[in-house]
Parts: sequence; structure tokens; C-alpha cells
Amino acid sequence: MKKRVAILISGRGSNMTALIAAASTEDYPAEIALVVSNRPDAAGLHRARADGIPTAVIDHTQFGGDREAFEQALDRKLGEYRIDIVCLAGFMRLLTPWFVERWSGRMLNIHPSLLPRFKGLDTHRRALAAGVKRHGATVHFVVPEMDAGPIVLQDSVAVLENDTEQTLAARVLELEHQIYPRALRAVAQGLTKV
Repeated sequence: MKKRVAILISGRGSNMTALIAAASTEDYPAEIALVVSNRPDAAGLHRARADGIPTAVIDHTQFGGDREAFEQALDRKLGEYRIDIVCLAGFMRLLTPWFVERWSGRMLNIHPSLLPRFKGLDTHRRALAAGVKRHGATVHFVVPEMDAGPIVLQDSVAVLENDTEQTLAARVLELEHQIYPRALRAVAQGLTKV
């Protein structure tokens, strides 16, 4: 039985696209059952619909800053679709401990750095400023502390002498598209747990 996955997005959904492509193969142990955005104008919604995947918009601005009310609405939608695993893919909302604990061991995120280095934003700029020789991406389980959950999978690329934030970001994004589907496969098969 394939695991039912919801992907949460806020923008174009390039990692979502990689997960959808992987899940379209017959031997993949998960199916993308729902794509949810907190932004009605997220470009990724059009892509998901084009692939025949149900979509939902739960606009966080409609909750007047009440993060838990937003998350309760999100949780109800996930329950409605009998979701087993949640994948954050460019979902630009910090989640409360209530939601994170509710989905503990069943929610993944991808972060553009080799965690635990460069948590948070501007990872490529910070990596270049630090003079690291390798930079990459990490898929991890979500815990209440940002970018601190158990690591499922990491991979890296060499940092080149002439790299800019943009060139490094482009190579890391390609890497993200490779490792996120592999990490979801491992979690869906029960090979990796918190």
C-alpha cells in the first residue's frame, strides 16, 4: 500500500515537481495525494493541477495572525485526504510546536545547506562568505526547533572559485531535486525513522 503524501508549498514548487515525477513511477512507495499552498497565487498549484493532483489553498492571511487556527485548518485538510506523510517544499511558514508534534516522524523538509551548518535563510551567501569547499542540501524530519530535526539524507556539490550565490544556488537546487525523492522513498518504506 503506497503512503499518501501531501506537499506543502508557498511558491513555484520545484521540489514538488521532483516529488511528483518520482511518485509517478509504478514502483515508488508513495503517492502525491494532495498539494496545499498557504498562498492562493503560488505557481506550483497550476503545475499540480496539470498533473491531476488535488490542490487546496489555506490562506494564512485569513486567520488574522492566529498561527494555530491556520494550522488546525491545515490539519483538518490533511485528515480529509488521509495523509500519511507531509513534505514541506518551499513552504514559507514557521510551524508551531502543536502542529510539528502532531506530525512528528511523518513530516519532512528540505533545506539548502549541509545541516547543521547554515540553518535559516541566505544559506548560499553565508556558505560563500565562510569559504566552505562543499555546500549542499539536507532532507530532515521536522522538529519544533528550525532546521534541527534528524537528518534523512544529505548530498553536496563542490563550491567553485568563481561561484556566485546564483550559480551555487542553481547547483544545490538540482541536488535537492535528486535527494528529496530518495529521502521520501526511504521514509515511505519505513527504512528511516525518527
